[in-house]
Amino acid sequence: MQRTYDRLSPAQRVGQLLMIGLDANSPASADDRQIAQQHVGNVIYLGGWTGAPRLRSTSNHLQSQATSSATGKVPLLIAADQEGGSVQQLKGAGFSPLVSALQQGRMSAAQRTAYGKRIGTQLRAVGVNLNLAPVADTVPPSMTRSNAPIGQYAREYGHDPSTVAESVSDIVRGLHSGGVGATVKHFPGLGRITGNTDVTTAGTTDTRTTSTDSYLKPFSAGIKAGVGAVMMSSARYAKIDPTEQATFSHKIISGVLRQQLGWHGVVITDDMNAVAVQGIPAGQRAVRFIAAGGDIVLTGRAADAAPMVRALTAQAASDKKFAGKLWASTKRVLALKQRLGMLC
Repeated sequence: MQRTYDRLSPAQRVGQLLMIGLDANSPASADDRQIAQQHVGNVIYLGGWTGAPRLRSTSNHLQSQATSSATGKVPLLIAADQEGGSVQQLKGAGFSPLVSALQQGRMSAAQRTAYGKRIGTQLRAVGVNLNLAPVADTVPPSMTRSNAPIGQYAREYGHDPSTVAESVSDIVRGLHSGGVGATVKHFPGLGRITGNTDVTTAGTTDTRTTSTDSYLKPFSAGIKAGVGAVMMSSARYAKIDPTEQATFSHKIISGVLRQQLGWHGVVITDDMNAVAVQGIPAGQRAVRFIAAGGDIVLTGRAADAAPMVRALTAQAASDKKFAGKLWASTKRVLALKQRLGMLC
């Protein structure tokens, strides 16, 4: 990994910290410019993609753009949201219809692990190497209908942290045995809010979760099971950090997640094009996340890559401490790619 890092230019190192969206209605070449000019190192499939042949062809095209001048020949992380139920972005030929996480939570451990392996195997076959699942959020029984981001879609594995923790561990192990990385989300949990950060800022402050909360148990279980990445929530957590959203919070990312839970791997944002963060200029979203201890900035809006890269580069040039964090993040991303067998 260090040799790969050493041969990358500063611009290519910054590009490893970006993941941009490729919509199902767009041509395979839609992100080519960002990969070439901004050195973007990662892509996520968004929207309803149908059929393994098209996805396999698109993944092959994307990886062909990871040239010496673009990414230093470092392959792309290609991600998808393949949870189950209402959140299954890849469907049709080559993909099994998936039951909801709530239904997966009722399976036996062996069945659930096999289910995760099947998902991983199908993703791997079309060139997806990182699944942005499983959901580690616990929704209290009293909030299954009022919890807009998770409960209303049955995205939770259960209604108590222990049940969710067992399911998360099984799915993580299953996905990895199928050949893809897993991502637990949305730290430190979206189960106790009513608003969906994708579409609103209302009802997105959690007034209950603490830094020693039992609801953190599923995230810890995912880490112990060998997860590839941890995705941050864009909600606020009044009892942990009343001043910052989790995705911009040093207390939550560097403190609770890294120091307290012992996570030293990749931390990724939820969509930085979401309504919950749109009041912040795109470049500053990236800078504030990296400064807080994060690594990969995910944005569904590919055009945001340019201002994000400019802001990260400018901040690193003027702030040595920030530059140190930036390069540490690049090394964590490369370490994940090495772990997934992507680096020579």
